[in-house]
Amino acid sequence: MPRLFGTDGIRGVANVDLRPTLAYALGRAAAVRLLDGRGAMVVGQDTRRSGDMLVAALVAGGTSAGADVHRLGVCPTPALALVAGSGAFGAGIMVSASHNPAEDNGLKVLDGRGLKLDDRDEDELEALIWRAEELASPPNAGIGQAVDAHHRLAAYVDHRLGLARAVGSRLRVALDCANGSGGSVAPRILAATGASVDVHFDQPDGTNINFACGATAPGALAALVRDDGADVGFCLDGDADRCVAIDERGEVVDGDQLIGIIALDRLARGALAESTVVV
Repeated sequence: MPRLFGTDGIRGVANVDLRPTLAYALGRAAAVRLLDGRGAMVVGQDTRRSGDMLVAALVAGGTSAGADVHRLGVCPTPALALVAGSGAFGAGIMVSASHNPAEDNGLKVLDGRGLKLDDRDEDELEALIWRAEELASPPNAGIGQAVDAHHRLAAYVDHRLGLARAVGSRLRVALDCANGSGGSVAPRILAATGASVDVHFDQPDGTNINFACGATAPGALAALVRDDGADVGFCLDGDADRCVAIDERGEVVDGDQLIGIIALDRLARGALAESTVVV
């Protein structure tokens, strides 16, 4: 039997490799393994058409095993991680295939600290997924509740706004949201720096996430930066957990270069712990 969990959760073509039945089984398994059938988990999603279907299945699975399941709605993966690690939840599940095309989707499971599960936890969770129907199903009052938790996104936005205000900026910024979940928060956060923000590729329709845009196709924004005279550009991917930059000449600044720039800046300000970067 092939292993379900890959390097970044469970992924596959939605409704082909990754069906609602699997999401339902994961919801039940997570309620038992991570929450011991009690407490709450939080789920988020990007803008793929299959997201609502998979979230509904996760909610059904989790609540049927006795867990309350809080729906964060469309959000960046880092937002889901922050909320999952807030102390209010025992687990978080992000429904996203990140930079993959729209027909794919994925299930990324986080623990109550907002961190990715280690291999041992994933193996134990996977074993429960395969026998999800054997797990306990509490009657009546023991069934969990589905809770709208969109308001909890405010904690993530406030956290990022605090960092943004500390920077200060009068730059003209071009932002590529990849028609993904970053559009829900990124323009507001960048604008809080004082920057003028030109937002592009922020019209998600469920099928255009990452299509000819975003962090895996930065050429589109690079051309816009050159043509419009922006000072800098940022390309997010579909769930806003990765970013590449565009300099004022329209040249791509990749993730490795960004790490170097940030590290050198922190070193110059005496803010780089032990003068060390871990990559």
